[in-house]
Amino acid sequence: MKVEQFTEPLAYHGEGPVWSEAWGGLRWLDMLAGDVLSLAPDATVVRRHVDTVVAAVRPRRGGGAVLGVERGFALEDPDGKVTLLDPLWSDERVRMNEGGCDPDGRFYCGSMEYDTRRGAGALHRLDPDGSTATVLDAVTISNGLEWSPDGGRAYYVDTGTGRVDVFDYDREHGLTGRRPFAVVPGPGKPDGLTVDAEGGVWVALYDGGAVRRYAPDGTLDEVVDLPVTKVTACTFGGPELDRLFITTSREHLAPGAEPRAGALFTCVPGVRGVPVREFAG
Repeated sequence: MKVEQFTEPLAYHGEGPVWSEAWGGLRWLDMLAGDVLSLAPDATVVRRHVDTVVAAVRPRRGGGAVLGVERGFALEDPDGKVTLLDPLWSDERVRMNEGGCDPDGRFYCGSMEYDTRRGAGALHRLDPDGSTATVLDAVTISNGLEWSPDGGRAYYVDTGTGRVDVFDYDREHGLTGRRPFAVVPGPGKPDGLTVDAEGGVWVALYDGGAVRRYAPDGTLDEVVDLPVTKVTACTFGGPELDRLFITTSREHLAPGAEPRAGALFTCVPGVRGVPVREFAG
């Protein structure tokens, strides 16, 4: 599968790509700079600063976006105004890291300690009415989260476990029945993920230089190799949702090493994605 470099290496820690027709196409993050990057129709990139960290972004049903920021959540109005909600914690050692929306329009974002101390993170949820809840405790690096096409299962990565887990999901009970879905052997560690229309789970490998697709039964059936090691996340996009966009990072790389790290890459994997789930608040 041929991978193409789509942008210059313009992110220090590229993350969280999302395609939404509501906001005109692709957005992704320069997470540790606190910036949201948007791909303009002429293929130029617009950068907008939001907070010290911006960890995840999803469209709102009424326009604008919901975001995970360093210590909680934020809302972007249709006119672009961003409002930071009350912080969920005061500990400066902990930050948000990655998230997504469930089929009922609730937004989740998970946290980690900057020094990746084991069990220091959690998975938090923002409901449309503005209330919040902690749905998982004792997480090390809360990472990729996405639902199956029918919404009945959710796939989740706590990078410290070295695997992808799966939950059952319904609105009343939320995430239940956590169990291993796929062990992700090295090189690299599982990071962000997305799900295609056939139920395949695509997992980025940080320090592994690849994205792996796992079939709905958890077996490995595709590997996409990249020319950089720190592969962080992926999403389906394009008008037909038939193109995979892949973010990369140059965090912890020596100056001059891997000069393409931090660029956005793309490929055509032969399957389509599903439309992004939106926040109902």
